[in-house]
Amino acid sequence: MEAAARGNKKLQERVPIRRTAWRLADLAILFLLLALLLHRVLHDSGAPWRRAALACEAWFTFMWLLNVNAKWSPVRFDTFPENLAERIDELPAVDMFVTTADPVLEPPLVTVNTVLSLLALDYPAAGEKLACYVSDDGCSPLTCYALREAARFARTWVPFCRRHGVAVRAPFRYFSSTPEFGPADGKFLEDWTFMKSEYEKLVHRIEDADEPSLLRHGGGEFAEFLDVERGNHPTIIKVLWDNNRSRTGDGFPRLIYVSREKSPNLHHHYKAGAMNALTRVSALMTNAPFMLNLDCDMFVNNPRVVLHAMCLLLGFDDEISCAFVQTPQKFYGALKDDPFGNQLEVSLMKVGRGIAGLQGIFYCGTGCFHRRKVIYGMRTGREGTTGYSSNKELHSKFGSSNNFKESARDVIYGNLSTEPIVDISSCVDVAKEVAACNYEIGTCWGQEVGWVYGSLTEDVLTGQRIHAAGWRSTLMEIEPPAFMGCAPNGGPACLTQLKRWASGFLEILISRNNPILTTTFKSLQFRQCLAYLHSYVWPVRAPFELCYALLGPYCLLSNQSFLPKVLLHH
Repeated sequence: MEAAARGNKKLQERVPIRRTAWRLADLAILFLLLALLLHRVLHDSGAPWRRAALACEAWFTFMWLLNVNAKWSPVRFDTFPENLAERIDELPAVDMFVTTADPVLEPPLVTVNTVLSLLALDYPAAGEKLACYVSDDGCSPLTCYALREAARFARTWVPFCRRHGVAVRAPFRYFSSTPEFGPADGKFLEDWTFMKSEYEKLVHRIEDADEPSLLRHGGGEFAEFLDVERGNHPTIIKVLWDNNRSRTGDGFPRLIYVSREKSPNLHHHYKAGAMNALTRVSALMTNAPFMLNLDCDMFVNNPRVVLHAMCLLLGFDDEISCAFVQTPQKFYGALKDDPFGNQLEVSLMKVGRGIAGLQGIFYCGTGCFHRRKVIYGMRTGREGTTGYSSNKELHSKFGSSNNFKESARDVIYGNLSTEPIVDISSCVDVAKEVAACNYEIGTCWGQEVGWVYGSLTEDVLTGQRIHAAGWRSTLMEIEPPAFMGCAPNGGPACLTQLKRWASGFLEILISRNNPILTTTFKSLQFRQCLAYLHSYVWPVRAPFELCYALLGPYCLLSNQSFLPKVLLHH
């Protein structure tokens, strides 16, 4: 039972959303579709174009049925972070993961702003309880240098944000407009001007840096990057900021740079592999029971987001009700009227809240808080959660590192130390062992443990595995929005992203991870299975829609008809 159950004040509330009119409209459309199918069957002339129309309309009816199922039971979760005040000392630690892979496509300055917004979060004893890990799959000294400079800038940026109650703590957004100053704001104006000047200097240092100069004049700090190739290099882990001097919780979270080992002879599994490496590295350094993962271009828009997430993670009587907390994906700088649909408004407002009322919202790959024990493949049982019984089972699941197996056992059975590690730099060598490219061979990583391999949409597949183990998830909508990201603002970029989603969904649909099989043999609920199918069959819609669109022109040219005729009786 979670800590919230021991208090009198509730931390969260599940609120059903009444949508009677929408339900009636959905049922009316479903009735009309079924009536059309019945008419087709009863008046089948055998013409091939009518058979094609019947097949397409049957598919549209099936899709609408899946759509109605997904939207039928919408809920929202209200959070009450002010009720955490009486249990400040009980608040758990959180490890925060940021992933980047290419310093050209994802400039270091973008990653720096995301990291700075994380370091400035409002959370009690943030210096002890929060740690930020940045995975650099590009193994770029430019990214490492930018993060080192960001750590230095954070020494003044974080106190400035807390002193003046800054709402948006990504500097590039905060300084994009000038705040209104009053006569009594002299001190604030002075601080604001100073911080803007310091940020501009930071930007110039990062943008003016070049890799050859860093390697030549870095004073040995970047010696590990010499002669490395993006797809062939050893593990590099650097502790860029360790808040070990702050025993009272002042300061800002630890900052650790991680570039996992890569070899051209072994598959690295893209983002899923990077997330699994971060999970193991963080387990040996800070081992927080909860983890937050963000893409490098999605900054914190609400500095109290971790407190809101704790209301859900700690607010249920049974932890099975909340394996992970997913926040909606919100974007800034969108095109007028959102012509490419990047804002995903319909997906959230209608479908997302409906799925949240089933077994839980899907995992979307960013802006998500996870229970570490769930990522470790913990199953649910009638008496709660069930762990691993023997060292042999731990070895087959988690690999050969005894240090990691010990940390995993502590998380699974809740034996976490309340004393923070004084010097995490002493853990770097053992952390490099679990970030090796061959560590996962012969283990369950990427299958039953960690982020799941086998699909370009590894995030949705990982969430499905969690739901299939009997866990539930929650959708967290807060104001202002928890995180803000940068959506594709052009046609080619948008099509590239849609192609990736379509490919990933098809990979899941035709694999052993198909939700129908998962429902049959595991604990995925039937309506949740239909909700997953609603997404996975999305790419399959194209042939039916194209065929139906071509039926009209074909029938016009051939003087035929595929639509029902209206009979007039005089």
